[in-house]
Amino acid sequence: MPDVDLFIPCFVDQLFPQTAMNMVKVLEAVGCEVHYNGNQTCCGQPAYNAGYKAESCQVATKFLNDFPNEPGRYIVSPSASCVGMVRGSYAELFEGTKDQNRYFGVQRRIFEMTEFLVDVLGVKRIEGAQLTGKYTYHDSCAALRECGIKEAPRTLLDSVQGLERLEMLENETCCGFGGTFAVKFEAISVAMAEQKVENALATGAEYLVSTDTSCLMHLDAYIRRYDKPIRTLHVADVLASGW
Repeated sequence: MPDVDLFIPCFVDQLFPQTAMNMVKVLEAVGCEVHYNGNQTCCGQPAYNAGYKAESCQVATKFLNDFPNEPGRYIVSPSASCVGMVRGSYAELFEGTKDQNRYFGVQRRIFEMTEFLVDVLGVKRIEGAQLTGKYTYHDSCAALRECGIKEAPRTLLDSVQGLERLEMLENETCCGFGGTFAVKFEAISVAMAEQKVENALATGAEYLVSTDTSCLMHLDAYIRRYDKPIRTLHVADVLASGW
């Protein structure tokens, strides 16, 4: 039985706790022993992206302290963005420091949920998962470019009973969120969201699905603002449906 430490990003914890609980449901269904350290906070990405390297390093050091550095014990998150931060950007923060080797241990053990299920455990379907309708998939920048995740979420989603995939145009194009980018460059960010949503709608899909709640939060704001007939769902929410 794999030991899994949950890393629940701060925005998921505060805004989408049900997605986190659905990930727990899915992981336990495939036989994982799930652990959660309630002292965990943020991976440090907001500070890092804003150029506050020293402050983000403090948060990153806390991240290392929050997760046991034990071989065979995995760290799994419902956010490819945060996983990409830990895997990639921490290399700069801890380069040449006393914590570098400890970081390497974490780097090898942290996974986004779908890649963990498919690539580590070899799980290709979640028994009982059922959702009737058509979906289109958004490849988040972090999942695709930082983590190399493309087929794993599609493999799992395509196995859900009643669900049909319709690929949209430019599915690998950024949604426009980008953290503080959406605040600093609002007009560009909204225009990118509009393009993504319109491409999704053009497929006839009822659901817009992704590995990243941050992207979905941004797209859902546009959808709600303009009353568009499509619903955003995280992969974990789909896989936990119907059982």
